[in-house]
Amino acid sequence: MSRNIVVLGAGMVGVSVAWHLIRRGHRVTLVDRREPGRETSFGNAGVIQREAVRPYGFPRDIGTLLRVLPNRQVDIRYRPTGMLNAAVPLFQYWLNSGGQRYQRIVREWASLIQRCQHAHGPMIEAAGAWDLVRKGGWLELYRTRKALEERVAEANEDRGRFGIEFDVLDAPRLRAREPWLAKDLIGAIHWTQPWMVSDPGALVQAYARNFVEQGGELMQASVEDVLEEGGRWRILTSEGELQADQVVVAMGPWSSRLLARVGIRVPLFVKRGYHMHYSTGEGAELNHWLMDAERGFMMEPMRAGIRLTTGAELADLDAPPKYGQLAAAEKAARALFPALGERLDPSPWKGARPCLPDMKPVIGPAPQKGLWLAFGHGHQGFTLGPATGELLAQMMDGETPAIDMAPFAVQRFL
Repeated sequence: MSRNIVVLGAGMVGVSVAWHLIRRGHRVTLVDRREPGRETSFGNAGVIQREAVRPYGFPRDIGTLLRVLPNRQVDIRYRPTGMLNAAVPLFQYWLNSGGQRYQRIVREWASLIQRCQHAHGPMIEAAGAWDLVRKGGWLELYRTRKALEERVAEANEDRGRFGIEFDVLDAPRLRAREPWLAKDLIGAIHWTQPWMVSDPGALVQAYARNFVEQGGELMQASVEDVLEEGGRWRILTSEGELQADQVVVAMGPWSSRLLARVGIRVPLFVKRGYHMHYSTGEGAELNHWLMDAERGFMMEPMRAGIRLTTGAELADLDAPPKYGQLAAAEKAARALFPALGERLDPSPWKGARPCLPDMKPVIGPAPQKGLWLAFGHGHQGFTLGPATGELLAQMMDGETPAIDMAPFAVQRFL
């Protein structure tokens, strides 16, 4: 039976949820204060990461913690106030980053990741967006033999458990593929399955256009409140009031603030990140998406130029930007790729990844009837948006979802 549904949040997750619901014959309105794909979904590395079956845990060894403590690293930085305000969920995250807890989380997380391309493919096709997508994988770069061998051992384990595919490149093979990189690299892992997107925000916008073409409504407005009245929902926005049979909250890092208004408190915190685009020196070329595994940044040859994306900054969502992490990443990137040219953007981009203490998103019903949730994907909202939309739509229509969704229920925090 067709229902009137309002989806709050037009990032990759919200757009994907709306897309799947409109395909099922529901009347769907998608609401966001900005155009689709202009927040967290805009600034990522643009990789649909089929290989990412291990969520990012916190470092637990003393050596790494001591390295991070001075707060000058490229891969992770922190603000003391942000750490204090999120102390409890961050400690829980640390507890979940090792041992049997982490192994269970990996199994549950991988069940989502394994569906990512199966879910993106039909949406890319329907949106006519294959021109934004490049297959063939990306390179994870190493300078030390020990670090490379440890990562290869993990990859071999994941190959057997989760069907991951990869190739190990020695220094000569790596130089043949990327001749402009520094000569101190001893090798790389070529993850062969992922798809790379040359403009992540444009892909979200293509999905949103296809949603509208199918009869969906797009509303640009700030969400001020949601109210349950007589089994239905009122959504108060800066552009007027909406009414709905069901509401989906897919507002990324802002989800917890809205849910607190209806009595649902989730321990969401954010890992912020920055990016900048660069030109390249005459004749130089970057042929692959690259990650400097031992420095903690990525470089991607996108439509707007070479995008440099930083690691994580642990800070409050609304804290003003600090660009020291980006500057450190730029210095490291110029050492890795000396042909990196001038900055192309007027100012750096800043975004926030919505994270939860057990590294898994919330996908499924809220305790209140007619309220549904889809947020908290950490580093992988861009990868997992379509799979989330597919699974949540199955649940909303009373079907048995394609995988066990119990590990992603909000009740684990309530």
